[in-house]
Amino acid sequence: MSDAATTRTGRRLVTLSRTATGVAVPSAWTRARARVQEDPVVGWIASLAITLIAFLLRLWHLGTPHELEFDETYYAKDAWSLLHFGYARNYVNNADAHILAATNARSGSVLHQWLATPEMIVHPEAGKWLIALGELVFGMTPFGWRISSCIIGSLMILLMIRFARRVTGSMLLGCVAGILMTFDGLQFVLSRLALLDIYSAFFILAGVHCLVLDRDHFRRRLASRISEQITDRKAWGPALFFRPWLLVAGLSWGLALASKWDGIYPLAAFGLLYVAWCAGARRSFGVRRSWLKALVIDGLPAFLHVVVLAAVVYTATWTGWMIHSQTEQTQFESTQYTQFTGHGHCSGTDFVPDNPDTSARWPTAGQPEKHGLAGAVQALERLWYYHRDVYTFHTNFLNCATHTYASNPAGWLLLNRPVVVSVQNGIQPGDQGCTAAKGSSCLREVILLGTPALWWGCCLAALAAVIFWLGARDWRFGVAVVGIASTWLPWLQYDSRPIFSFYVITTLPFLVLAATLCMGKLIGRKRRTWGVVASGAFVVLVMCNFAWFWPIYTHGLLTRDQWLNRIWFSRWI
Repeated sequence: MSDAATTRTGRRLVTLSRTATGVAVPSAWTRARARVQEDPVVGWIASLAITLIAFLLRLWHLGTPHELEFDETYYAKDAWSLLHFGYARNYVNNADAHILAATNARSGSVLHQWLATPEMIVHPEAGKWLIALGELVFGMTPFGWRISSCIIGSLMILLMIRFARRVTGSMLLGCVAGILMTFDGLQFVLSRLALLDIYSAFFILAGVHCLVLDRDHFRRRLASRISEQITDRKAWGPALFFRPWLLVAGLSWGLALASKWDGIYPLAAFGLLYVAWCAGARRSFGVRRSWLKALVIDGLPAFLHVVVLAAVVYTATWTGWMIHSQTEQTQFESTQYTQFTGHGHCSGTDFVPDNPDTSARWPTAGQPEKHGLAGAVQALERLWYYHRDVYTFHTNFLNCATHTYASNPAGWLLLNRPVVVSVQNGIQPGDQGCTAAKGSSCLREVILLGTPALWWGCCLAALAAVIFWLGARDWRFGVAVVGIASTWLPWLQYDSRPIFSFYVITTLPFLVLAATLCMGKLIGRKRRTWGVVASGAFVVLVMCNFAWFWPIYTHGLLTRDQWLNRIWFSRWI
């Protein structure tokens, strides 16, 4: 149903003003100025309370097991090296055992475990610098190299609450989203490990949240400058060049990319979605050809605010590397790949000490060391060539590698192949409190496995989100769908090399958002009671499922039978 209105210029403007049931539809101006109705004190108390619970859960026995779990063997040691030398150095053979022995004996410095030569690193530095902050305060101990992940993982819960609240417009649904993420096993275990993925997930979520904040801020500023519907067919609408939330988004995306490169895909996807939001906002106020105009008047400033700033932040995180770039260049050129010297794809692709092929060397090889501005340019050149070679490492060298826990990303959302990061088998009855029957034994394990009830429920919600976004054109579901697609689908192109299911932690916030939005739909229906019961039952089921898996998330002692009751599929072993 539509109502007709006449503007001051005499042009007759037809707009949708009522729904099919006769309820008045708020104007674009009114919708743009609307805010989440809540008591901010109550909202923040609830948010912080859930975050505190999440933090205490993740802090419990954080230093257990007392070992370097899975890829902690790389990142914890790289972080310590960054902290003391400014760049990652190689270390002696059996360094893990020496470091843990020194920690147990409290024998002080472990710096003698590092060599003077730089290490070839294949991931950016930001996450490792954050790990280093924990080691700076608590030393080179399991607690020291995990505490930063614990803090970031807990803050990710807080960020999820505020993000869901902003998207849904409901503090209650924001808290539900935070509770769901609090009791996810994958997020929980990654918050207790010195791996890089929890940092990447946190900063990607922060970047998307800032874009959503700017979306609302942008519409409010349009409404403050436009007093009525635009009727001039040539009008562009007001230009808003300074966008503070976009600057924070640029910082967040820079740190996301500086943790792991996989942040590039959601950055590109949400960049396109952001332009669509701006075009939709301008169209709602009467701007014609809003896509083209938004691309120019909003897209270009956004590119400067977000992409350019992200590039600057990313480069700045490599400062330590660039200061020692001459040493890094010499080391890397002495361990080139045969791939660079003409061998076929994968065939013979391996490290070659003292590569005699001078054509494989960087163009900066042999240059005298420069200083000042010229030195900075020289360091940036070396950084570029280093990135080129590391990219080849990821896209060529690893194609011939294998790993026990590698998995096909097509099944990640269904938890097809979790990763065991620590296991202690053969604990005999009576040892460490083992109560197994005679002839059996106990074990301890830490497994990177999402809470099944949450992930499987979220998969259904993701399908519903596609329908609500495309069918009802609800932008909120679009955030979830684009987030899921851009953080998960790109991995399908790398299924020929060892990749692991915990990489999908970056997808989790958007899966949770999809589930939260679907619960909001259920609660908002006429039969509200049934919606509340169904939604509440799902949340309780997730919490109980998390509690059931608690021992294999926390290195708990289990008999063989108790462990098998939690390993539901043979692929989980």
